[in-house]
Amino acid sequence: MKTAVITGANRGIGLELARLLRASHQVHAVCRSSSPELEALGVEILEGIDVTCSDGIAVLAARLADKEIDLLVNNAGLLRSSSLENIETELDDWRAQYEVNALAPLRVSAALDGRLVAGSKLVIITSRMGSMADNSSGGAYAYRMSKAAVNSAGVSLAHALRPRGITVALLHPGYVRTGMTGGNGHIDPDQAAARLLEQIEALEIEDSGCFRHANGEVLPW
Repeated sequence: MKTAVITGANRGIGLELARLLRASHQVHAVCRSSSPELEALGVEILEGIDVTCSDGIAVLAARLADKEIDLLVNNAGLLRSSSLENIETELDDWRAQYEVNALAPLRVSAALDGRLVAGSKLVIITSRMGSMADNSSGGAYAYRMSKAAVNSAGVSLAHALRPRGITVALLHPGYVRTGMTGGNGHIDPDQAAARLLEQIEALEIEDSGCFRHANGEVLPW
């Protein structure tokens, strides 16, 4: 059976991806704190792992040291208020979003790089809010900046891993009703996860570095 690793898997999109993938993969669900919903899935839970700190990254690498990873989904994300007027008082929240949304996917990918082999897929759950061309409303400075940064990193990862036959994809799940969005959105997590999985399954090495909506639409940078 293939192996999948999903960060931020205790709720929302990550939880639903774990639910869908468990039939075809040995799922390793990475999270800081588990949840009853995740525990009910019967997947391997890697709890107590903070992907923004060195200790957490080291533990993750050690726990998966003997695994060949077929699918790595960097799903953990953070959305907090960030307005220009309050930048000085909100700066810690700006930095936290950058740590989780931009740096953590690279840190996790670097830590597990040796476990990826030809044919593996590395997915970053990003957002069209990281698009420059698609920004028609402004605001959400820190979230937009962090997603633009991880989009850039994803393209560099694609170049670095392509010679090894590893496909990298940047996927936008849509506006999903999760805890992160306060329950607002256009679709539910299970619908978003199903559409993401369709895109993941269809990925070929020629697609590496792509930035797509979960509905298949190619998104502008």
